[in-house]
Amino acid sequence: MNLPTTADIVVIGGGVMGASTAYHLAQRGQKNVVLLEKEEFFSLGASGRNAGGVRYQFGTEVNVLLSLESLPMLHRFPEEIDQEIDFRPYGYFMFVTNENDKAVFEHNIATQHRLGVMTEWLDGDEVRRRLPMMNLDDAIGASFNPNDGVVDPNSVVMGYINRATQMGVTCLTEVEVTGIQVEGSKISAVETNQGSINTPIVVNAAGPWAKLIGDMAGLEIPIEPIRRQMMTTTPLPELPEDFPFVIDFEQSLYWHREGDGLLVGMSNKAEKPGFDQNIDSDFELLTLEKAAERMPLLEKVGMASHWAGLYEVTPDAHPIYGSTPIEGFYLVGGFSGHGFMHGPISGLLMTEIILDGAAKTVDVSMLDFARFAENRLIHEYNVI
Repeated sequence: MNLPTTADIVVIGGGVMGASTAYHLAQRGQKNVVLLEKEEFFSLGASGRNAGGVRYQFGTEVNVLLSLESLPMLHRFPEEIDQEIDFRPYGYFMFVTNENDKAVFEHNIATQHRLGVMTEWLDGDEVRRRLPMMNLDDAIGASFNPNDGVVDPNSVVMGYINRATQMGVTCLTEVEVTGIQVEGSKISAVETNQGSINTPIVVNAAGPWAKLIGDMAGLEIPIEPIRRQMMTTTPLPELPEDFPFVIDFEQSLYWHREGDGLLVGMSNKAEKPGFDQNIDSDFELLTLEKAAERMPLLEKVGMASHWAGLYEVTPDAHPIYGSTPIEGFYLVGGFSGHGFMHGPISGLLMTEIILDGAAKTVDVSMLDFARFAENRLIHEYNVI
């Protein structure tokens, strides 16, 4: 491997955000772009350790608009990027068990309808009719969108990496960023374990590690890593072929079909920030118990695999797009659990911000870095 000594743009992070950004920069004619990933392979970080869900169902207008652009890009991916991504439009059921959540969901559905996303509201009886293999006596309703689904994350990342490489981007693994050089208030170089790259522009797409990259540049970034873990089961012959992505909203517990079995996960609301990606066995057992209470079929299956990954969480559960107080230092991160599904559009938006001065396809100006200091937070309710 020969590390370039200069670059017009250095992108840090080989997950979906970095890969999409590199691809879209190349598509706009930027050739002297270098993408750096510290792991041995691309997509080993947060992008490769998520559940693969993609949805239109969000509580804020900007997140719905991001989905309206990003999910069609995933549908077109095989034709545009020449990479199959196993898009499975099973739909998302998000069921609620208390009146407060019901009121918020109904408000969110009204927002989605206004933007052209025709999510349905189903009453409790209809939910139980559609999911007869689950214990849902306490469900008072659910939102359902048949256009939501599941995609293979690694295929998306590698599709972008391969196309970006074909278009002239230098995409490197096992290159760890160790420092960011700032002269005055401008980016001047990226230091790595393989040497330095002189560059005027850095895109921090490091996901859960974005804060560490910011620290190297002397910039405090409000993104914290939070562990989330999930597992897959051995085959469940009784599982319907079209079993959807089901979410018990109050418990942050979810299931979706994975091969002949299920993928199961639950958010640990007591998890402390940190970079630990080991399995918490006690919480895993609790997850299985809660999942089996809802779905007794799980009592007779085994575990096929399990893993933990990291969410990249901001104080308002919305991402950060764009420039920072350091000239040439850009940030795309903090998606708080829904970054993979917005990765395609985010790379395009970052390209517009860098080359055109502002995002044009979707207005994300309210999701700037300055909103935290200026107390302009926009809270997302539909975060699992």
